[in-house]
Order: sequence, then C-alpha cells, then structure tokens
Amino acid sequence: MLSLCNTGRFLTSRVTIDHYENFPVASVLLPAPLRKPVELIYRFARTADDFADEGDLSDNERIALLANFGDELRLIEAGREPPSALFKDLATMIAERRLPVSLFHDLLSAFAQDVTKKSYTDLPDVLDYCRRSANPVGRLLLVLFGAATPENNAWSDNICSALQIINFLQDIAIDHANGRIYLPQDELARYGVSEAQLAARDANTTWRHFMAFQVERTRSMLLAGAPLGRVLTGRIGLEMRMIIAGGERILRKIENAGYDVFRRRPVLRSHDWAMMCARTLSLR
Repeated sequence: MLSLCNTGRFLTSRVTIDHYENFPVASVLLPAPLRKPVELIYRFARTADDFADEGDLSDNERIALLANFGDELRLIEAGREPPSALFKDLATMIAERRLPVSLFHDLLSAFAQDVTKKSYTDLPDVLDYCRRSANPVGRLLLVLFGAATPENNAWSDNICSALQIINFLQDIAIDHANGRIYLPQDELARYGVSEAQLAARDANTTWRHFMAFQVERTRSMLLAGAPLGRVLTGRIGLEMRMIIAGGERILRKIENAGYDVFRRRPVLRSHDWAMMCARTLSLR
C-alpha cells in the first residue's frame, strides 16, 4: 500500500496518474529542479507497490518481482549498471543527489510485507510498517531539499507515519475486502470491535469510540511533525504545510461522517482546498 507520505500523495500536479491519490505527485509548488527527482521516486514506489497489490499474480510472483527490484538496487550499490531504464535513471539520481539506497530497500520490504502479512498485533507493529512504507519517502525528500537533519527527520517521520495511518483509516473497507487489516488487533479487542463487524461494515457505538481514539491519536502524531512546515523555507515549506493541512482535513471528514468510513469514505474535494490554504497560512 502506497502511503499518503509517498510522493503519490503529494498535492496537486500536472502529472496524470491512473490511481486514486489524495495528493498527486510532483506538486507545482515544488521548485522545478526537484520535480523530476520526486517523480522518479514516485515511479519506483508506485511500480513496486503495484507489484504487491495489483492484478492477478500469485504471492510468489509478486515477491519475485519485488526481489528483482532489490537485485537492481544492489547493482547500484555495487557501482554496476542495472539493466532496466527505471533503475538506470535511479542510479544517476542516487549518485547525483547522494540518496541513501537503504531507504529504497525499506520501501521494498514494506511492499513485500503487504503480500505476506495481513494483520498487525499492536501500534508498534503498525508503526514498524510505517517506518518502511512511508517514512523513507519523507527522508528521501529531505535529502533532496538539503534539509535531512536528525530533528527534521524525526518531524518528517511523525508526519509520514500519521499520513500512512490516515490512509489506513480511509481505506478500512477496501483493505478488509483485500484480506488486510492494518488496525492494531489489541485495540480492536479493547474496544470490542470484531472482524465480523468490519465485514458487516457496522459503524455502531463501539466502532465510533474506537475510531475517535484512532483519529485523535493520529492527529496528535501529525501535528507533532508540524514544526517541519515552519522550518523548511519557501515553496518547500508551503508544500509541507499543505500536506499537513490535507491530513488534518481528512481526519476532520472522518469525524464529520460519524466515523462511518464504510459508507462515506473521506476524500478531498475542490471546496476543501480553500480550507486547506487557510490552514496552511495559519501554520506559518
């Protein structure tokens, strides 16, 4: 599952994408020299994510395709030319921009996990997935921005993990239909929410209490990273503040739907952008 923090979920773009995205790739807010590298990171992540999720491939075939991507990354690490056009472009960008190859491996690890792991025991288990599915893209972008300090990385991790969890909360019904539950199992049990209830799409009182807890905790995580939007300057800082505002807006829509994401899946509409812009200005 490609998270909101991956470049596929970054703000408005002129790039056409065939997938639903909250924030399409390579925002026009980004400085022009950064758009091609961001698009390339997105193409890598989107293609690998599709290996895990799309089509009628067997699990073994999906794992093999992801393993092949890993092999091409290792050729880059060894200073050898990879065979595919995508990885030739990646090799050039990684060398020019000094991007850590380990972060690309982390993404592949998360996508492979989507093939083999269908549920998550507790919040640390979920966050470990986020650490590999979402956080690497934020860290790669900070390297591109020349702002990959330890403090900035920590703020970015909070934002990216929160955006990944927001994506989970949006897509509960879709994920369950695909045999996956990204919600912490111990918390579902604590609130008395069963898998049968998920299957029935029953947004009863116990469900609303469970979701209210998830939304509030995720909002706190998202806002814990908000200083990054003030530390980053210019158009990049504006981009980051818009991303945070978009995440907040989705959480508000979940609340306004009475937490019934089964029947009212929250998405950003045209009228949401004015609210997001106002929130962006308030976060400066």
